[in-house]
Amino acid sequence: MRTAQLTRTTKETDIRLTLSLEGGGVEIHTGIGFFDHMLTAFAFYGGLGLEVYAKGDLEVDGHHTVEDVGIVLGQAMKEALGDRKGIRRFASAFIPMDEALCVTALDFSNRPFLALDAEMPQSRIGAYDACLTEEFLRAFAVNSGLTLHMKCLYGKNAHHITEALFKSLGAAVREAVQITGTGVTSTKGVL
Repeated sequence: MRTAQLTRTTKETDIRLTLSLEGGGVEIHTGIGFFDHMLTAFAFYGGLGLEVYAKGDLEVDGHHTVEDVGIVLGQAMKEALGDRKGIRRFASAFIPMDEALCVTALDFSNRPFLALDAEMPQSRIGAYDACLTEEFLRAFAVNSGLTLHMKCLYGKNAHHITEALFKSLGAAVREAVQITGTGVTSTKGVL
């Protein structure tokens, strides 16, 4: 089974997370409604089983909670992928959300990198600071060993742009983690 169960406790956050690449239930509780909605969309379109229980210093703001969930989710993804033998590895997805169109291209290369080009027309989405999307994506990419390129081609609504980014990430992850062979998908022989 390609699963992982992790906890991470700091002075700023306390996170419990369970991930299954084979699917399952989705239960997200971070204290930030819009972020819960985005993680649910990511898991649904990623075909993932995902449980996240996070308690953070929301009296400060959402930054620590969002970034630390990205760290733990990335670590869980890395653990669940194991030696990465047989995975498709590369994938991409275009996702429209009303007036917004976003694309994700990724590679589970074990060489973390984030290239994000997505201007947010509004700075807040409910209680969520739109700039936190980049913090989450960077933490997830670095901790999972993911080369991640994401772009909003156009859009006028920060909610729609962010949702299209999370959905396209999920759709691409779903394809990239599929087992399509028996060996490592690399001319080097390792990832």
